[in-house]
Amino acid sequence: MTNIIALLLKRQHNFSAGIGLIVSLLTLGVTSMQSAQANTPNNAPADLKNLLTEIDTSASAGDVNKVMQFYSPNFVHGDGLNRQTLQQSLTALWKQYPKLRYSTQLQSWKSEGNTIVAETVTKITGLPSANANNLALNATITSRQRITDAKIVRQDILSERTLITSGNQPPQVDFQLPQQVKVGQQYSFDAIVKEPLGDDFLLGSALEESVQANKYLNPTPVDLQPLTSGGIFKTGRAPSIPGNQWISAVILRGNGITMITQRLQVVK
Repeated sequence: MTNIIALLLKRQHNFSAGIGLIVSLLTLGVTSMQSAQANTPNNAPADLKNLLTEIDTSASAGDVNKVMQFYSPNFVHGDGLNRQTLQQSLTALWKQYPKLRYSTQLQSWKSEGNTIVAETVTKITGLPSANANNLALNATITSRQRITDAKIVRQDILSERTLITSGNQPPQVDFQLPQQVKVGQQYSFDAIVKEPLGDDFLLGSALEESVQANKYLNPTPVDLQPLTSGGIFKTGRAPSIPGNQWISAVILRGNGITMITQRLQVVK
């Protein structure tokens, strides 16, 4: 993705799709509270709400050291990340995207002994900048955190969708994909360009890959091919083992590009 503007200018057909996947680790809603009588957001203690605000502020400022203070030395992530690889990924991403802004809403929370379990929805927006090759980013991520002694000890992504655009007129794309499928189940996903194309050409590609920790720092190349219809229409089959998949669609037209990545849960 680092050469996406050059791609647009030179009409090259190959680039890396990894930045859209890195966003998965950027949901930072946490709690560090003791047990309470109810687990609804409305009844959450004031200091919990303040903590969420503080984390959003630190993440929006790109303060990696401050953000990492909320993570346990033994932190584990459902995608296979640990504390070290999380910090490395955040540092690299915030260097490239210096204008990311975070807004986290608490959805639910409960106490399990001395551990707090919190589910949050984080919205991330990134305005175009020179560092990011003028890419704009919007992501919505739902996650679950387990917190012990005011430190995040585990984090799992429940759902996510990331939109990255570039150019003067990126295609408006309707992306249709289920949130969850069963092992071995056949499913379809479509990425339909909504506006008339006129004389513009379309290039595009779809990418299906399992969620793995090494994909955060080692993105997968994508080969863009001419599209003969107004979008991408694919049929996939879920793997035979439960897990998570990243499903991406990339569509390029003469003066813009759109990339959408969504997480697909594969369950028994």
